[in-house]
Amino acid sequence: MASTRPVFPTRSRVPERRLPLNAPVRAWALSEWALLPLRIFLGATFVYASLQKLANPNFFHVASPISIQAQMLASSRVSPIRFLLSHLLRFAVPIGWSIALGELLIGVGVLVGLWTRAAALGGAILSFVLFLTVSFHASPYFTGADIVFFFAWLPFVLAGGGTRLSVDAWIATRAAKAEAAPAPGLVPVPFATIQQLCGHFNRGRCNAREGLRCEAAVCPVLLGPRAPFISRVSIDAVERRSLVLGTAAAAMIGGTAVLGAAAVAGVGRAIGGAKPASGPNQLGAPASSSGTTPSTSTPASTPASTSGPSASALGTLLGPVKDVPVGQAAQFQIPSSGDPGIVVQPVKGQFEAYNAVCPHAGCTVGYYAANQVLACPCHGSEFQLTTGAVLMGPAPHGLTKLTVVEGPDGNLYLK
Repeated sequence: MASTRPVFPTRSRVPERRLPLNAPVRAWALSEWALLPLRIFLGATFVYASLQKLANPNFFHVASPISIQAQMLASSRVSPIRFLLSHLLRFAVPIGWSIALGELLIGVGVLVGLWTRAAALGGAILSFVLFLTVSFHASPYFTGADIVFFFAWLPFVLAGGGTRLSVDAWIATRAAKAEAAPAPGLVPVPFATIQQLCGHFNRGRCNAREGLRCEAAVCPVLLGPRAPFISRVSIDAVERRSLVLGTAAAAMIGGTAVLGAAAVAGVGRAIGGAKPASGPNQLGAPASSSGTTPSTSTPASTPASTSGPSASALGTLLGPVKDVPVGQAAQFQIPSSGDPGIVVQPVKGQFEAYNAVCPHAGCTVGYYAANQVLACPCHGSEFQLTTGAVLMGPAPHGLTKLTVVEGPDGNLYLK
C-alpha cells in the first residue's frame, strides 16, 4: 500500500527564531511571562529576609535591642494596632519564628511556583501586617516598602503561577495527560483570529449562541470545556489529581525548606551570635563600644546628694554622671511620656540628649561611638549627634532634642 504521508519540499533549513525559555509568540501579553521578573524578586527577597532572621540569634533573644520583642515594643508606640501588639509582646519569640518560617515558605513557594496563589496571599497578608505595625507612619506613604510589597503580591493572588515555568504548571500538565485532557498551556491570540477560525462567527453574531452578539467574554471557543461546575466531570478529575500531586509536592518542598531553616539557625547560633547584644535596660557600668553595637547603659537612679530648691530647680534626676563616661551613652525613661531617652557625653562636661524613639518605625536608637552618630538598629536610620538631624533615612525627620545638665552634686538632670 502506498504511503499517504505528505511530502514536504526540501529546502535549506533556516533556524527558527524563538523567544528565550521557549516562550510563545507575544508572551509578554500573558501574566505568567510578564510577571516573571517580579515573581523572582518577591520570592528571593522573602527567602533572604527569612534566612537573615534565622541566622541571627539576637533576633530571637529578648534582651537584644534588635530582637523581635524590641521591634514589637517599638512598634507598639506608633502602630494603629498598638492595643493588639501590647497583648502579644509575651509571645514575641514564637511570633518571630512564625514570621521567619512563613517568609521562607512563601518565598520558596513563589520561586518554584508551587501553590502560588496561596503563597502570594500569605505574602500579601504578612506585608499588610508589617505595614500596620512597622511602616504605617512612613511619610510620604510610598517610602515605606511594606505597602508596595502588599500590592506587588496581588497580581499573583489573581493570576497564580501561570501555565508554564512553575511546579503548579508541571502538575497541571501531568494531571491533564493522565486524564487524557488537553494541556493547560495558554497563548495570546487576537480575538479576530478566533472569529476567523471558530466556524460560528457570522456577521457579528455567534451561531453557537443562537445568533447572539459575538463577545469575547462568553466565547464558546475560549471557554472550551469550562462548562458549569456541576457538569465538569473531566475537569474535576484533573483538578483532583492536581490537588493530590500538589499536596505531596508542597509537603516535600516545605519539609526540605524547614530542615534548611533549622540548619541555618543552628549555624547562625554557632558562629554568628553566641554572645547576644546587650539590651538598653541593663543597669551597671556601660559596655564598651566596638562601633558595631550601640554603646548604652542606664544611669542608676540614686538619691541626690543635695536637697532643697537648688536641686529641684535643675529638673528631674536621672542618675550619676559617672554612669555616662566620656565617649559613651546611657539610656533613661522620659517621665512626661514614658519614652526612652538617650544621653551622650562626647567630650567631658558636654551632654547631648534626645528622645530615643526613631521617627520612622518607633525603634530605639543607640549611640555608635566609632562613627559618632545615633543610629536605629532596625532600619538603619542615622542621626547627627550634636543636632539630632537625619543623616541617612528612612526616618522622615530628626530626633527630638532634650536638655540634660550636670548638677553640682555630680548627677544628671533632665530639664
